[in-house]
Amino acid sequence: MEFVKIAGTDLTVSRIGLGTWAIGGWMWGGSDEAASLATIHAAIDHGINLIDTAPAYGYGRSEEIVGKAVGFSGLRDKIVIATKGGVDWSNGPPFDRASRKNAFAEVEGSLRRLRTDYIDIYQVQWPDPLLPFGEWAEAMGSLLKQGKIRAIGVSNFSRQQIHDFRQITGIHTVHSTYNLFEREIEDEVLPYCRSNAIAMLACGPLCRGLLSGQMRPDTTFIGDDLRRSDPKFQPPRYSQYLNTVARLDRLAHESYRRGVLHLALRWVLDQPGVTVAIWGARQPQQLDSIGEVMGWSLDEDVMRE
Repeated sequence: MEFVKIAGTDLTVSRIGLGTWAIGGWMWGGSDEAASLATIHAAIDHGINLIDTAPAYGYGRSEEIVGKAVGFSGLRDKIVIATKGGVDWSNGPPFDRASRKNAFAEVEGSLRRLRTDYIDIYQVQWPDPLLPFGEWAEAMGSLLKQGKIRAIGVSNFSRQQIHDFRQITGIHTVHSTYNLFEREIEDEVLPYCRSNAIAMLACGPLCRGLLSGQMRPDTTFIGDDLRRSDPKFQPPRYSQYLNTVARLDRLAHESYRRGVLHLALRWVLDQPGVTVAIWGARQPQQLDSIGEVMGWSLDEDVMRE
């Protein structure tokens, strides 16, 4: 496993983090607790020390499972837990943006579910255009001073929103979607983070499984799985994406004797300014090939292609 220090903190994190949105079940067709716990422990066994979660992932369920696996155990001081606030999920969807007055209560709720007395990285999950950034920024600065959190992050923020937030309190991490198919942050957000020594936690590096190499034309999604309504997984786009994945898989095998999953993750990790790729999983075997992502880099010709 590769590790990197987050600037402005004493946190050293694995360059692959475990994403636990699917572990929460909601929007992913449900989940199994035993498999989820096994996945977290498998991630740790593979050298992952960063676990990313949020209260809105399964209405607190993801945090509870992470807490059961890690909190108040001999593992806690070895694990960097990143969670989020700023979304009022108590009444279910559609979610409202939470106000500053709820910030401290949200942190206490996360601490309880995670079975810990501090959160390593606390992130504002979504910007709220109707509320001034100052309210949340000041609250997070206070939580940092209290020792309830060890680093401040934001998620799904634009470059300007990140800049405005930083005028009030420091930002250590930015959590944004980034993969071979979804590259919007390359225009402004990623260059800004790179220029200002802000760690980029790139989520969705496998684009909701599209780049895993496991999707087939007849793959189906059940229940409330968000891919049932995602245009990428509907005709005619789905077949177009699968054709591209097949080409990438051939490139990975011809160039590195690896698969598209390894290529997709390595591509994210090799982008200047990316600190961590957050790999979402809910079955331990999904993480078996982590070792094949580490210890090499894409060459310039493959990057251009």
